[in-house]
Amino acid sequence: MSNKEKYRLAFVESFSLEDGSEVEGLEYNTIEEWDSIGHMGLIAALEDAFDITMETDDIVELGSYEKGMSILGKYGVEF
Repeated sequence: MSNKEKYRLAFVESFSLEDGSEVEGLEYNTIEEWDSIGHMGLIAALEDAFDITMETDDIVELGSYEKGMSILGKYGVEF
């Protein structure tokens, strides 16, 4: 599984989305599931998927699907 597929799957599973087509353009608080609790579930899923530990500033900044990819780049995750 590619890193992009693992990334997309973390969103799909964290927010119980029908499929991966809904994730692009997704932003914090634009769906009911992506609230503060859902956000921490997403962070846990991303940390597990990529075997990383994110810094607090990065956790706070991850406010969209696209922004998350650039943040994970700081941890050596390539898309």
